[in-house]
Amino acid sequence: MIASQATLHAKTGGVVPEVAARAHVEKIIPVIRLALKRAKISIGKLAAIAVTAGPGLAPALAVGVDTARTLAWSFDLPLFPINHLEAHVFSAFIKEKNFSLPQKKRVFPAVALVVSGGHTDLVYARDWLKYKKIGQTLDDAAGECFDKIARLLNLSYPGGPALSKLAKQGSATINFPRPMLKTDNFDFSFSGLKTAVLYYLRNHKLPTTNYTLSANIAASVETAIVDVLVHKTIQAAIKLKAKTVLLGGGVAANLPLRARLKEAANKNNLNLLITKPEYCTDNAGMIGFCGWLHWRKQNFTPLKKIVVRAGWELT
Repeated sequence: MIASQATLHAKTGGVVPEVAARAHVEKIIPVIRLALKRAKISIGKLAAIAVTAGPGLAPALAVGVDTARTLAWSFDLPLFPINHLEAHVFSAFIKEKNFSLPQKKRVFPAVALVVSGGHTDLVYARDWLKYKKIGQTLDDAAGECFDKIARLLNLSYPGGPALSKLAKQGSATINFPRPMLKTDNFDFSFSGLKTAVLYYLRNHKLPTTNYTLSANIAASVETAIVDVLVHKTIQAAIKLKAKTVLLGGGVAANLPLRARLKEAANKNNLNLLITKPEYCTDNAGMIGFCGWLHWRKQNFTPLKKIVVRAGWELT
């Protein structure tokens, strides 16, 4: 069950924390009730509850955490606070039918690319829930770069999908920079690409009425971002002798990224697990799955210690 706020935030061209939190308050109980009804189960029959505790916007996170704590206390259930980036790391393992985890030795070690509007991280995982971050964006995340360039092109919200849709109509004929492509580390930077596009638009008088040029810009931007993401991910996997590459996060739904990463993984004899599109953007399914992983390992947190952690980054 999903209650999307995309239409609401389209009015302001982005997420306003207080507006998002009010919408959460209005929808959270009806969504929980409907989800339980569709699953044909009552709260009292659950083994545990999982909730996103961070990172993210504190007002919206607080609605979920407060609701989950109340339900956990009322029904005497364990509550697992989940870092939603950790959930993205392991979201590629989610299956709806005939579910079972693959054998550890077949999957790990793995390198996970978590790429979204607010985060672009590379994570080295040696086992379930055992990992360390090996690279991150130093400024704009890939999804943020998509969104900001989409606004420069006067595209609709959300900008990332709109830019990708436009890119299908164009050709990658513009040689925009690939920031940090050849650096000897696994970090990312996309602010320079955004600035290059801005200057290109200024030199060409902002192509708001030139559909072909706008489409070519979109295609060239998408290609540049995908080039960097794929190259860094594969190089990390090779250097760290990983068996598997994992792809998760909102931008993981991008079709060129999925196709290019698959091609590169095959070329380098790497297993590749890509999160299903419905579990790419932030969602309760991946939070529940990650909660289940913690439940399996009995990683319990006392209820009174569960708080909102807006700046909760992976380590």
